[in-house]
Amino acid sequence: MALEINQKEVAPATVVISLEGSVMRGPEGERIEAVLNCALAQGLLCIVFDMTGIKRIDSTGIGRFIYCLNKVQESGGKLWMAGAQGYVRECFRVTRLDTVFQFCLTVEDALAQCT
Repeated sequence: MALEINQKEVAPATVVISLEGSVMRGPEGERIEAVLNCALAQGLLCIVFDMTGIKRIDSTGIGRFIYCLNKVQESGGKLWMAGAQGYVRECFRVTRLDTVFQFCLTVEDALAQCT
């Protein structure tokens, strides 16, 4: 399944980046980094990844989120992961990255923490 990425500025300096499909090795996954860098360049420092639509992820996909977290922190921003479930959430737990990333059950929960 192809990766679909949509972003929506929902408040000043706040963006929700919605992902649907597979976050895997390859050029499609590289777009996540490009979208994030564009958001940061626009001064959007509260980043919420809506992961409810992600069905599959591999180690390269997880690496892309590590890159994103580092870029956001370097910019002085905050990053939340919202709606990760099942296999996707388990991949972060098994790698113990669930202790590094801030996970929320819903996008609304994540946005409540942005303020």
